[in-house]
Amino acid sequence: MLDDTIAAIATPLGEGGLAIVRLSGPQTLAVADKSFLPVGKNSLKPSAATTHTIHYGKIVRHGRSVDEVLLAVMRAPHTFTREDTAEITCHGGILPAKLVLDTLLENGARLAEPGEFTRRAFLNGRIDLAQAEAVADLIYSRTELALAAANEQLAGKLSQRINQLRDEMMQTLAHIEAHIDFPDEDISPDTKEQLLKRLEHGVAFMDELLRTANEGQILRRGIRAAIVGRPNAGKSSLLNQLLGHNRAIVSPIPGTTRDTIEETANIRGLPVVFIDTAGLREARDEIEQEGVRRSHESLARAEFILHVLDASEPLTPADEKYFAEFAGKKRILVVNKVDLPRKLKLSDGVRQTFLSAGSGDFPVAQPNTGQECPVNQQAGKPALQIVDVCCLSGQGIEALKDAIKELVWSGEIRAEMLQVMINSRHQDALNRARAATRRTLDVLRAGETLELAAGELRIAVNAVGEIVGKTTTEDLLDSIFSQFCIGK
Repeated sequence: MLDDTIAAIATPLGEGGLAIVRLSGPQTLAVADKSFLPVGKNSLKPSAATTHTIHYGKIVRHGRSVDEVLLAVMRAPHTFTREDTAEITCHGGILPAKLVLDTLLENGARLAEPGEFTRRAFLNGRIDLAQAEAVADLIYSRTELALAAANEQLAGKLSQRINQLRDEMMQTLAHIEAHIDFPDEDISPDTKEQLLKRLEHGVAFMDELLRTANEGQILRRGIRAAIVGRPNAGKSSLLNQLLGHNRAIVSPIPGTTRDTIEETANIRGLPVVFIDTAGLREARDEIEQEGVRRSHESLARAEFILHVLDASEPLTPADEKYFAEFAGKKRILVVNKVDLPRKLKLSDGVRQTFLSAGSGDFPVAQPNTGQECPVNQQAGKPALQIVDVCCLSGQGIEALKDAIKELVWSGEIRAEMLQVMINSRHQDALNRARAATRRTLDVLRAGETLELAAGELRIAVNAVGEIVGKTTTEDLLDSIFSQFCIGK
């Protein structure tokens, strides 16, 4: 496939000021020569142009001008793919970009597959596999923190640590295999102790990286929060306030929201996917019944809940039922309409049920704003939050955002934390590497055959190598790069 010259539109389809069509491969300049007509005395044919220069001209197809363009010539190896590359900037819009691309395809290029430009950058040694994944993270970043984490990984900060770990494991493997090759020389106690310490250090290093997995996944994909409560409690109004614009229809008529609405908001640097659900009550028709069913599905997938109550209404048996039903989820109780005369009172039983939540995959921290549940805390168990808000005026929304951030991410988000946040693929590889390294330690301590220790350690080395692409399969590469857009 590296013998082909590939082309694709690199900008989103649709109307716009400009569009970019990319061309990369061994025949890039020949294809560009057939497609591009230089205009003016300073513009050159691509094959005659020096590297990293821009030329004005026209794309010509079947003897007719397609569009006025600027063509950038970049010669190997100083390009993203380390191949000859051309980028054609044409007018935006679906038709101009498509016709420019069609011209390149007719003149010898083929349409790139999803992620093929980045895949070539990896195969040609410009970036490793962890850096290639960071390109996708960069494109899909939804907050500045996610963008910063992707940039750190693209700069090779994670790769440096992984390569250091792999090199140390390779040295240990080389020592073990040397003793296998010379069986007459037993491993001295001092040498064996050094090997064990090196392996234990590797396990501790992997544990340190594995601790970043949850935070890394939060930054990359966001965390899901279902907004639930009885009809007309103000769920849609709360969603609009958190998003900063009117996304959901707000009406005093109960049951306005018939379907779930999902939108992502930047909450103190964290991407949070808020899901506005249909009001929880006995459905009165088939449409509302389906909405309530979807609400329960969203609740099952959500990592935490914003449970909205109406401060101007007394607590109902249905509210107490939902308190008990959501007891297994992390949650923040949002008391809305605090500008109205307060009729809501929480019984001690409800408070205790509310405090019983606390299991989950991300840390629960003591929020520093909002109103704590006035119930004695259990030893080592932080109080969860009750936050008063008025969705009409926006009162309490900033305190709610602080409470959400503290629930999702305990403590300060430091710059150095962003450098080594692993994704789920890295997590799987490190778990396999850690297990194999632990087995290697057990074999050495038990005095079993060195061949068995070497076999286990080789499994660990290969698993670590998967992260940066030093050990890969076609299926793995297909899986990673299929998630990219075609022009990247």
